[in-house]
Amino acid sequence: MPRDTLTGSRIRERRTILGLKQADLARQAGISASYLNLIEHNRRRIGGKLLLDIAQVLGVEPSMLTEGAEAALIATLREAASASRSSTAELDRADEFAGRFPGWARLLAEARGRVEMLERSVETLSDRLAHDPHLAETLHEMLSTVTAIRSAASILAEPGEIDPDWQRRFHRNIYEDSARLAQSSRALVSYLDSEGRGATESVTPLEEMTAVFAAAGYHFPALEAGQPPEEVAAGLGRDLSDSARALLRRALRRQAADAAALPLPALLEAVAQLGADPLALARRFDSDPARMMRRLAALPADAPCGPVGLAICDASGALTFGKPLPDFPIPRFGADCPLWPLFPALSRPMAVLARRLRFAGRQGSVVQAYAVAQPAALPEPNRDPILEAHMMISPAAAPAGGEPAEEVGVTCRICARLGCPARREPSLLGDARQQEF
Repeated sequence: MPRDTLTGSRIRERRTILGLKQADLARQAGISASYLNLIEHNRRRIGGKLLLDIAQVLGVEPSMLTEGAEAALIATLREAASASRSSTAELDRADEFAGRFPGWARLLAEARGRVEMLERSVETLSDRLAHDPHLAETLHEMLSTVTAIRSAASILAEPGEIDPDWQRRFHRNIYEDSARLAQSSRALVSYLDSEGRGATESVTPLEEMTAVFAAAGYHFPALEAGQPPEEVAAGLGRDLSDSARALLRRALRRQAADAAALPLPALLEAVAQLGADPLALARRFDSDPARMMRRLAALPADAPCGPVGLAICDASGALTFGKPLPDFPIPRFGADCPLWPLFPALSRPMAVLARRLRFAGRQGSVVQAYAVAQPAALPEPNRDPILEAHMMISPAAAPAGGEPAEEVGVTCRICARLGCPARREPSLLGDARQQEF
């Protein structure tokens, strides 16, 4: 069912949450109860002044009634439905379910995320048991020590007299080996405990670091005030794994350098005039576009430019940072859509690509994307530069000429674009035309 035909269901859901009777809502909106009943059962379309009046009575923005659940929630529901091979969930009705029962939809999405996190934790711990060199070395040392203790004890337990000097030597060996075994056991427990915390909560160090940024809203006032990034990282990374703390320090050092080069008060004043245009702002501050994109994504939530998302990838195309928007989710696992301008930018270094994007199969908002690839380090003689690509995304205003937006996906598994030449695997949405490569 198309998203714009679910407005009535969302009106009914919101009215029920508020405990408002149908007759009361109809009276305040200036229509009959019978007509409102038709609207709530999606038998009459609604728009214009009536939609504004009903939204005002219900205390929500009109877009919440017409657009429904955000794209990330819909994508999560579809992934949850497709995770089980025996699932009989109707993938094409995920939007309807999220629109009519948003609370249950969020609960299901959170449960799916928790299950996925636990599955990845089990995989990570199993892989560590099989391939972790430190764990293997520690277990080998413990087994060798236990064998030595048992050998010495068996000699002392044998019948017959043992020379006192040899007896003292065996006792000393058992004492020393027992102390070493206790020390190795404590070290192993400490190692598993410290490493296990990160695996349980976020699985990978990159996800741990990203979780810290998300919890802070991607904005750190302490860095803006000039506090050293190492001190900020020490306070925020107490519960992280060692690898995640290293990534956090590096990310905060970069953000601190960006804040020093582009002070917040001057940038906010320029943003109020120019909006979220990284090229215009880069020209005003004589800055490179990638730094300006990072700086815009690190602004406070009440910045005049509105929400700004960011994706960064290395030369292999692997994401190293992601700040999603409600209408532009960025997957935590797996590969992203190769049609994002983030990836073509790698083949055109220093060229800024500007695209208007919209997710295929959805009627969500259009976003404006800017992408650029720049060297990640200073040049060295006789060596090709190592590139790093940035893609900034922000809500796009409707163009005067009606310029269409390019259709992209989140990832191939849940992409509704038909006949896509960049498709890596068939879509789970079930349309036969999507299976063609």
